[in-house]
Amino acid sequence: MSWVGKIVGGALGFVVSGGNIVGAAIGAFIGHQFDRGLSHGGPAGVGRFSAAERQIAFFETTFLVMGHVAKADGRVTEDEIQAARSVMHRMQLRPEDVRRAIDLFTEGKRPDTDIEPRVRRLRETCGHQPELIQAFLEVQLEIALSQGSMSAQERSVLWRIADILGVGRVALAQLEAVLRAQRSFGQGFTGQSSTADLTEAYQALGIESQATDKEVKTAYRRLMNQHHPDKLVAKGLPDSMMEVAKVRTREIRAAYEVIKEYRGIK
Repeated sequence: MSWVGKIVGGALGFVVSGGNIVGAAIGAFIGHQFDRGLSHGGPAGVGRFSAAERQIAFFETTFLVMGHVAKADGRVTEDEIQAARSVMHRMQLRPEDVRRAIDLFTEGKRPDTDIEPRVRRLRETCGHQPELIQAFLEVQLEIALSQGSMSAQERSVLWRIADILGVGRVALAQLEAVLRAQRSFGQGFTGQSSTADLTEAYQALGIESQATDKEVKTAYRRLMNQHHPDKLVAKGLPDSMMEVAKVRTREIRAAYEVIKEYRGIK
C-alpha cells in the first residue's frame, strides 16, 4: 500500500482547491530563504528509513498537528473542521484511514498531547525530502488561515513546529505570504488589474515589485518548469493528481498575466 502519492498529492491538492479555502500552491515558490531553511531540515542518516516509515510519519503527524493547530486558540471552528474534512477527501483515504485521521485530529486537540516527538520523528524520517516538509507546512498554514486570519496562539504553534523542522520564521513568513497571495488567482485572472492584484501577483511569483522585466520572466519560467505536471508525476505525484498540477500552473500564469499587462511585457 502506497500512501506517499495520496498523502502528498492530496495535501497539495487541498492547498490549490476551491471551496471554503481557495487555492494555494503544490510547491509554492517561496524564495531563497525558504529553500535555504529546508535544505538544512534533514539530519544525517535519514536514508535508513523505509518508504513505509516515511508514509506513516507523514500521515500521523499531519493530522495530529492539524488538530493541535486548530485547537491552539481554544476553539475549533467550523471552518477548521471543514478544512480538515477537505484534506481527508482530497487524499482519497479509505474508510479505516479516515477513522485513523479523525482519531489523530482528536488526539491533537487534547491539551495534554505533546506533538513535539511526532514532529521530530517527521523531520528524522522526511527531512531529506523538502517537498514533504513543504507540503506538511502548507497544510498546517491553510488550517491556521482557514478563517482568513491567524491567531497569535496558532502562529506561536507554527513557529515552534517550523523550528523543529529546521525552517526559520523568515522562511515560514514567506510561505504564508505566497499562500495568501495565490488565493487571489485560484480562479484565474480576468479584466483589468488593480493595485491589489498587482501586489499579490508579485508575491505569488515570489519576487519584488522592483524586479526587472527579465527577472519577472525568469521567475515565471522557473515556476512553470518547477510545477510542470509531467515533472511532478515523475517526482511521485500520482496520475490522478494531474489536474492539481494543471490548476497550479494556471494560478502561476494568471499572476504573470497581471504583471505582464501592467508592464506591457511582450
